[in-house]
Amino acid sequence: MRSAVIRSAAFAILGMALAFAAPPSSRADDETAIWDGIKSATFGARDVLDGAGKVSLDAPYRAEDASTVPISIRLPAEFAKNVKSLTLVIDKNPSPIVATFSYGDAAGTGDRILATRVRIDQYSDVRAIAESTDGKLYMTSRFVKASGGCSAPASKDAEEAAKSLGKMKIRTAFKDPEAAALQEAEIMIKHPNNSGLQMDQVTGLYTPAHFVDKLEVRTGDKLVFTMTGGISISENPHFRFSYHGNPSDVMSVRAEDSEGMAFSGKSMPSQS
Repeated sequence: MRSAVIRSAAFAILGMALAFAAPPSSRADDETAIWDGIKSATFGARDVLDGAGKVSLDAPYRAEDASTVPISIRLPAEFAKNVKSLTLVIDKNPSPIVATFSYGDAAGTGDRILATRVRIDQYSDVRAIAESTDGKLYMTSRFVKASGGCSAPASKDAEEAAKSLGKMKIRTAFKDPEAAALQEAEIMIKHPNNSGLQMDQVTGLYTPAHFVDKLEVRTGDKLVFTMTGGISISENPHFRFSYHGNPSDVMSVRAEDSEGMAFSGKSMPSQS
């Protein structure tokens, strides 16, 4: 069984253990205990510092659709140049680690932006934790009111989704086509990203988990980022991000899912 699935199961067991082992307490105490368990399992005994002024996280206070909640993270240039990875966490999801993004040389040294869409299972804190090159961790969180996102049915039936599985759309929008400067790009991948918690309304059985768990993005021969993800990323994964690239370079993307299927795509950059 793949590591992402094992990790999801481990976190689910951890959540149940915390729920049954803890004595009655306030909601705040419960939420603190949940985060403490996630932090210990993910970062060990390392301190997680206040990310105010370093990590900006934008998320709706009340989501319109719990299965596709938009979130975006911005790291200011002075801090971003020393950031090697970014981890997204949704405390009360069955698998709370949404994804970890590890940055390469083409991530750039200017303001760093990353936006995606996630599933939220119940009212929860959403966290963005940046790790700097000196090993320090900085976190910002937002509370989001949403529920049922992890068990919400897919927008297409399995046969229809299979026809376009792995198809990609890669768009680049160069702010200055004459210079190799900080740019923005967008990646869209056709994939049901089944969480394993969705019930087939006809059979009454749960649809097996099947989701994009690895992503590698390059511009030319330079790495922008790699991603290791889980079930909390929404159906048809979508990523918008900044990077440092040359207009003459091709952006290439390689993805792999939890069933070992691999997909790839390339796009010549747009000059518009």
